[in-house]
Order: sequence, then structure tokens, then C-alpha cells
Amino acid sequence: MPGLRRPRALTVTTRRGSVLDGALFPAHAADTVVIAITGIHGNFYANPFYVTFGQTLNRAGIDFVYAQTNDDFNEIPGTNAVTGQEEVIGSWNEDFAFTDEDLGAWLDYAEAAGYRRIILAGHSLGANKVIYYLARHHDERVEHFLLLSPANLRHLTNQVTAQERAVVRDYVDRGLGEQRLPFPLMGWVPCRAETARQWLCDNILDNVHVEADADFSQVAAMRHTGAMLIGTYDRFTYGDPAGFLATINDHTAAPEANELVLIQGTGHTYQGKDQEVADAIVRLVRAWA
Repeated sequence: MPGLRRPRALTVTTRRGSVLDGALFPAHAADTVVIAITGIHGNFYANPFYVTFGQTLNRAGIDFVYAQTNDDFNEIPGTNAVTGQEEVIGSWNEDFAFTDEDLGAWLDYAEAAGYRRIILAGHSLGANKVIYYLARHHDERVEHFLLLSPANLRHLTNQVTAQERAVVRDYVDRGLGEQRLPFPLMGWVPCRAETARQWLCDNILDNVHVEADADFSQVAAMRHTGAMLIGTYDRFTYGDPAGFLATINDHTAAPEANELVLIQGTGHTYQGKDQEVADAIVRLVRAWA
């Protein structure tokens, strides 16, 4: 069997003109691709498991795309392909309303590349973005979804104090939504006030929950089937990762058609178990063929 091919940089352009970075791990003559939508600050440097995923999938004859959206770094300088103007995108000014555009651009790439099978995966907030997209678009290009450690956003936003929330409201009410806040949101995301407002008050990606009676309308609206995977130490779930996935799955249109995978002894980013996760992804993709 030929050796592994080197990954190569990819870019896709959204309708608004923002250019998103990514990487292709190419197998030999693959007709199947797994597109992994990353989470906030979930870049290669923070989450090196993507390399393990790519290499393992390649050995199985499957292409892998590491697909950034608007928030893999706090600031990402570039040139807007529509306006020709320099711009800086990133978690600092993310607008969640562009989720459809971002994921659509990566799916357009895969379609143009001629893949017969497209698996749409997402990790952490990227999994929430996959849910949002598939709830709104019953996209026939996508064969199955793969939700890797979807993010219970309440776990994150509960860290924002009442005083900080008041500052966000004050900035927005005074028409200062484009100005940066004097503190990092959640302690680690320097951002403009409007982005903070979306996180706290109008978060369209807040679509999975620990509580069974919460709003799962996006999950219920998906018509695709697939799999969900999580580490048994994932701290986003208040101590019950298995129950978290089961609750999400119970709200899907066809719970019996989805597979739930628990990775023992690891957390949200699979430390020490990235190879086990990669092997599980290969098994799932092969089983769906």
C-alpha cells in the first residue's frame, strides 16, 4: 500500500467574501471524505488530535478535511474576496448567523471535488454548528453526521458574572456593539459586545442540553442520521456524558438509527485517546458504506 501523502492547505470562500482556512489529508483515490468542523479556538495547535484523525482515515482510504469556520483563532487577518478589503475575522467578532455560509462553503468544496460520500462531522461548538446547519438544510450531499463532544453552552456562559452581563447590555444599548469589551468573555474570549450578546442572549447554537425538557427543536428538525461520540470525563456534561448524549439522541427524528460512542477515560479533547477516537471514526464510516 502506498505511504501517507502529505496534508495540504485548503481555503474556501464564503458568500460574504471571508476566506476560511483548512487542510486536506488526502488518501489515494478516495471517494469518501470526512469534513470536521472545528470548535471555538479549536485549531491544530490547541487540538492536535486532528492530525491523528487525518492520518488514520488516510490509512483507511478516506480523505479528511480539517475545516475552520470564523472562530478557530481570536483574530485571523485576511482579504475579503468580495470587497477586496483587508479584514480580521475570528472569535472576537464572530456572527453565528454566518454558520450556514461557513458550512455550506466546505460542502461546496467537497461537492466540487467529486466525493461520492460526504460525512459532516463537528467537534465541540463545531458539532453544534453541524446541528444548526442540518436542522435548516436537509442537504442531500451529506450522507451522515458525526457529532464529537457537542458543547453544552450553558456550562461556558455560566462563568460570565452578572456585572459582566450588565456591561454587555450597556454597550449594546448604547450602540457600541462593535466595540471590544474591557474583559475577555468567559475569561478567555476577547470579543466585541455584539458577539458577547449573541453568546449570552441570542445564541442560535445553544441547541444541546443536559436538561431533557430544554429546547431541542434543532436536533428534532434534523433528518440525517449518524453517530455521536464523547469522552467519559467530558466536563461540559456535569458528570454524565453518557446521559448527555442519550438525551440529545432521544430528541432526534430517528434515535434507533444513530450510534452513541463513549471513549473511556478521556475528556473533551481526547487526551491520550485520540487514536481510539480516530479508529472509532473509521469503523463508523466503513459501517455506513
